[in-house]
Amino acid sequence: MNYDDFFADAIARLWHERRYRVFADLERIAGRFPHAVWHSPQGPKNVVIWCSNDYLGMGQHPKVIGAMIETATRMGTGAGGTRNIAGNNHPLVELERELADLHRKEAALVFTSGYISNETGISTLARQMPNCLILSDAWNHNSMIEGVRQAHCEKQIFRHNDMAHLEELLAAANPHRPKLIVFESLYSMDGDVAPVNRICDLAERYGAMTYVDEVHAVGMYGPRGGGISERDGAASRIDVIEGTLAKAFGCLGGYIAGSNTLIDAVRSYAPGFIFTTALPPAVCAAATAAIRHLKTSQWERERHQNRAARTKAVLTAAALPVMRSPAHIVPVFVGDPERCKEASDLLLADHGVYIQPINYPTVPKGTERLRITPSPYHDDGLIDALAEALVDVWQRLGLPFKERAHAAE
Repeated sequence: MNYDDFFADAIARLWHERRYRVFADLERIAGRFPHAVWHSPQGPKNVVIWCSNDYLGMGQHPKVIGAMIETATRMGTGAGGTRNIAGNNHPLVELERELADLHRKEAALVFTSGYISNETGISTLARQMPNCLILSDAWNHNSMIEGVRQAHCEKQIFRHNDMAHLEELLAAANPHRPKLIVFESLYSMDGDVAPVNRICDLAERYGAMTYVDEVHAVGMYGPRGGGISERDGAASRIDVIEGTLAKAFGCLGGYIAGSNTLIDAVRSYAPGFIFTTALPPAVCAAATAAIRHLKTSQWERERHQNRAARTKAVLTAAALPVMRSPAHIVPVFVGDPERCKEASDLLLADHGVYIQPINYPTVPKGTERLRITPSPYHDDGLIDALAEALVDVWQRLGLPFKERAHAAE
C-alpha cells in the first residue's frame, strides 16, 4: 500500500475544486510597511501589501521592536516550556495584567494563538457547566466552531446577527439551563458588526453568558483600543472577551479576559493551555508595548479609519464591486474561485499589488472575493494605484463592475 496516494488524492481534490492554495514568499521590511519584497520565481520584486492583518502597522513600531530586542537580549528567546513546568515568565504576567486592564476585567489568560484561545476557551468553559446549551452565530470563525464542537454539548445556530432568531432560541430553552452565547464583534470577511448591546440585553433577559471574539477589533476601536464592546459601552456586560495579539497589536498570541474565577477555571482545566509551551518573554514584552501605546495614542486609529474610508470611496468611484461594510474591511466581490485567483496573480505579477484571494471554505462558494485591508501607511498615491490596477485586471478578465456585482451581493 502506498500511503502517499491518499494524500495525493486529497491534494488533487483541492485542485479540481479550485481551492488549492499557494502562498507568496514575502519579506516585510521594517520602516517601509506596506512595501515588501516578493521573492518571485523570477527573482526579488518590490510589492505593496494590501491584505495584511497587521492593521495598524504595529509590527514595525519602534516601541514594539525595541521591547522585543531588549527582552530577548536580557532573558533569551524561549519560554522554557509549559507554564506548569517552567512557571510564568515575568513579561507574560505583565501582559496578562495589561490585557485585563484593557478590557476592565479582573483577569486575563494568554494562549499561543487566537485560534487556540477560542478553541480551548469555549470548549473548556462549556464543559464546566452541566447540560450547557451553546448558541452560536452562523458566521462564527472556524476556531469558534471547533471550540463549540469540542465542548460535546448541545449547540444551536442562530442566523447571522438575527436577534429575533436568537431570542426565539433563548425563549424556548429551559430558563434554569446554563446557556452560552458565542459571537464575533466584527466579522472579518464581510466587515459587518454585531449588535453587541442587543445581544447583552437578550443574555440578561434569559440568563445566558456571553462570549465575544474581538480579534478584528481590539486595538482599533474604542477610546483605548478595547474593541467594539468598548466603543459601544458594552464591555462590562460581556462575560468573556477574546482577542488576539497578532493583528492590530502586531505580535503573536491570543487571550481571554473575564472574572478571576472564570479565568482560573480555564487555566486549571484547558488542555490547550496546560499542555503547550508558553509565549516567549520577548513576544510578551512586545505585545505589552503595543497595547500600552494604543491605549493612549489615537493617531493610528484615526488615520486607519481615514484610509479605509478613502479606499472605499476611490474603488467605488471606479465602479468596482465593493461590498458594503461599516468597518475597516474592504471586500471586492468576484464570485468565482478560479477568476479570483487569476485576479490575485495578475495584480501581483503585473502591478506589484499583493492581495490574497479569499475562496471557500473561508467564505461560501459563489462569494469569492479580494479582501483589502488599508493601513495608516497606505497613502493617497498607493490607493489611487490600487484602483487603477484593479480596473485593469477587471477589464482584462472580463469581471463585472458594480451594477452586476450589486445583484450578486
